[in-house]
Amino acid sequence: MIAEVDSSTRCEATGTGPSRATIVIPCYNEEKRFDVAAVDSYLSANVGIDIVLVNDGSRDGTFALLETLRSRWAKRVILVDQQPNQGKGEAVRVGILRAIASGATYVGYFDADLSTPLDAVTEFIRVLDKNPEIDIVLGARVALLGRQIERRPLRHYFGRVFATAASIALALPVYDTQCGAKLIRVGTGVRRIFDDPFESRWIFDVELLARYLNECGSQKGLYELALQRWTDVGDSRVKMWDFVRAAVEITSIYRKYRHSATHAGKRRFRVLGGSVDGSNSVTERLVQRPNR
Repeated sequence: MIAEVDSSTRCEATGTGPSRATIVIPCYNEEKRFDVAAVDSYLSANVGIDIVLVNDGSRDGTFALLETLRSRWAKRVILVDQQPNQGKGEAVRVGILRAIASGATYVGYFDADLSTPLDAVTEFIRVLDKNPEIDIVLGARVALLGRQIERRPLRHYFGRVFATAASIALALPVYDTQCGAKLIRVGTGVRRIFDDPFESRWIFDVELLARYLNECGSQKGLYELALQRWTDVGDSRVKMWDFVRAAVEITSIYRKYRHSATHAGKRRFRVLGGSVDGSNSVTERLVQRPNR
């Protein structure tokens, strides 16, 4: 079962002092592609950022690799070993709860392949710092002039079809729900959207937005940030068959959350483009029942 999160943990940003963000990186069989050097370099250059690594039941040497990184950054990296494999959604949820428990002002998650480079965290933080009404910043892979968005054409077109379906299901003019880069302001309402496991293993991002709309009743706190750089990693875990599975899951999300999403969809969504500027660690072992 999941270790309990202390309910006394601060759930509102103070608005004073330097921002403190904790980024969750979910990992499943990442031994051969996880860029330890990139994470080392980022931590060295960004003192105010901590990281939670979640090993999601990997069957290769991922845990040992992550443990070497944790041991080098004992005060800034937390390693969670989740057994058995529960899927990316649960790995992110468990990591977010651990990040909130650490007292972070902002929490978020980035994909393990670092298709969105960690350097982008700076711009995500800037959006939240300057806009106290914003709760969640979503990275958006928009191929604008001056951006470096490298995405294979077939996946891009499938992605646009899915994005349209997600927008309809949520009654929300969102451009990109599935970009694996998001940053969240910690608050009581936002904390509650992570209380229960996501029903969707593959498109939990859509369910996360549906929960937010259900909890807050408004989309005013959502903000899409046009990324400066995003690289389509060749051996991505996402396959074309997953789009079929996603279609089934998005139908389930629509049926469960459609009333709240329709109500929230009366307001407009905002998109921001911009430039990018340059606790003690613990290892937790979580044993859970596989999803049925």
